Amino acid sequence: MKWLIGFFLLGLMTGAHIHDHQHLIGTKAPELTIESWLNVDKDWEQQSTFQNKVLLIRWWTGPFCPFCRNSAAALQTWQHRYQNQDFQVIGLYHHKSRQPFSMEDIDTLGEELGYDFPIGIDKRWENLKQWWLDRVPDAGFTSVSFLVDRHGIIRYIHPGGEYVKGDGQYEELEEAIEKVLRE
Repeated sequence: MKWLIGFFLLGLMTGAHIHDHQHLIGTKAPELTIESWLNVDKDWEQQSTFQNKVLLIRWWTGPFCPFCRNSAAALQTWQHRYQNQDFQVIGLYHHKSRQPFSMEDIDTLGEELGYDFPIGIDKRWENLKQWWLDRVPDAGFTSVSFLVDRHGIIRYIHPGGEYVKGDGQYEELEEAIEKVLRE
């Protein structure tokens, strides 16, 4: 009987953690303040590129993050599938490694993961804090993803970890992308 009560309480606690970010849905997304970008042209301008687009913003790290590696295929799939519908994946790298920070290493890792979309460097985690860590108590993962509509409103949040085709979370996020694109 004790194990049943413990299992029930664990389920309640886990469920509470999953939904503690819901207050952000429907709110205006903070502005991205990124100084360095990879995979962009020399005269690329962030604001005009992202204006009137549906954005899927994914914070990632490396090289030892299994969640980032496992979600890479989904990000590539969605970028290529929906790019002609005013959709853009943005990868925001935040450094967690004990290895020294190196733009060259991040660029190489992005290539290894197949990222051909813009990668912003959130070196001091300023954007991650503004979007997520300062707004969600006990946020848990830092590999969070935000789906933002054409008007800059947060429509869906994947609170971190991975999404892989067939795991349910992949399908849920893909449905959210398609819904926002239809609007």
